[in-house]
Amino acid sequence: MRELEVQLSSDSGTISLRFERACLLTEAGRTDEAKGAYLDVLSREPSHRLALNNFGTLLHETGYRTAARTAYAEAVARHPGDPMSHVNLANVLRECGNPIDAREHYETALRLQPDYPEAHQGLGSVFAEAGDAQGAHGHWQIGFGKQPVVALPYRGEGSPIPLLLLTACAGGNIPLRHLLDDQVYRTYVVFVEHYDLAIPLPPHRLIFNAIGDADLAPRALAAARSLLALTTAPVINLPAAVARTGRSDNALRLAGIPGVVVPTTMTVPRAGLEGPDAVAMLALHGFQFPLLIRTPGFHGGRHFLRIEAVGELTAALAELPGDDLTVLSCLDARGPDGKARKYRAMAVNGRLYPLHAAISSHWKIHYFSADMAASSDHRAEDAAFLEDMTAVIGLRARAALEEIQLRLGLDYAGIDFGLNAAGEILLFEANATMVVNPPEPGERWAYRRPAVESICAAVREMLADRSGKSITRASDPFPDIDEPLPEQ
Repeated sequence: MRELEVQLSSDSGTISLRFERACLLTEAGRTDEAKGAYLDVLSREPSHRLALNNFGTLLHETGYRTAARTAYAEAVARHPGDPMSHVNLANVLRECGNPIDAREHYETALRLQPDYPEAHQGLGSVFAEAGDAQGAHGHWQIGFGKQPVVALPYRGEGSPIPLLLLTACAGGNIPLRHLLDDQVYRTYVVFVEHYDLAIPLPPHRLIFNAIGDADLAPRALAAARSLLALTTAPVINLPAAVARTGRSDNALRLAGIPGVVVPTTMTVPRAGLEGPDAVAMLALHGFQFPLLIRTPGFHGGRHFLRIEAVGELTAALAELPGDDLTVLSCLDARGPDGKARKYRAMAVNGRLYPLHAAISSHWKIHYFSADMAASSDHRAEDAAFLEDMTAVIGLRARAALEEIQLRLGLDYAGIDFGLNAAGEILLFEANATMVVNPPEPGERWAYRRPAVESICAAVREMLADRSGKSITRASDPFPDIDEPLPEQ
């Protein structure tokens, strides 16, 4: 880097040297300097293809998805024949909930380069989200078959801790990348469905199974179990434990816990709900209207409907993708003020940590869409939960959460729940796919930062403990993120 700086001082107009400097700053983890360096290159050569894409990737990796989309869109506009630019733009469009435009750019990339792996991977995800399992599998077979392992960059100065991150190409993975410090770990992302077990695994001291959705990724969890037979390294979130956390399975095995109310839950073929005996079948299994129906494997409220009466069933089914659908009884989480509350507690390495209390006028509650920003009273209630979870929910509910955590048997998981008038836990969901979102910028949300940092610190400590190496480096887990991760 020093030699490069000397060259730049003697030849300040050389774009290639300035671009090389930006790349080196990125590799060194000097994010702010790298952003400035890429902007410097683009101010001198606005159409620089690699600078536009690298800058977009740096913005995306640090949480600035909107800015990343702008950089990628500019790359596509200036280089319409470049498949990489189309794929990068498509990836961020898909993440932002725009699958139609994402598909167009993936398909454009494949017209330009038919064997482009990342385009097949992304297009497979678009098909999967649309309920086209066959189309998704075909693209994933091409995309991941050639690239089942991705090595993430290591930016530390000492010897790294090699770590395998097991993931499913079908999705349902725990959002963990922001918790794996690239100045401590050299991470190898393994797409387990397409890994050839005859090939030795990448070097590793620790394995984190990030496949978290038992309903969406049973095939991936089975593949992960086969892969783990090749190693004796410690594993966080054993696939066998994750496989028992599907909604229907949880409804059965967590129902007997004192102080816990679970919804009646049943996953059935779509045909069973479309036939003439659907209402009778639902009644036979104890369902009454209103009830909830969702497509398994989706989160953040997607493909999740409340059906008030029998007459709404046909129209609701037409909105939901998938061959199988999960039916749930309604749990009334409204308080005396008529508003519903959803609490989230994270379970990390055997301990519970409060993450949020979301309050909403709507039955479908997620923190990002709840009535929090406009209400200081709601934020005060959230702050009280974060300050002392037990004081808010009561000893009986706290004991119930501890038992739920114990029965889950996971090293990393989340529990979404409400409370009824009797102080019982109304269990909405308990699994590994829960995301720990960063607090939004601004003083209004500063009260949330200590709780989030405690959870991130617990994850880092667990990783260090399981890898057998002391780690003293401490950093802000979300140093640059300005947009929330997709809520699970």
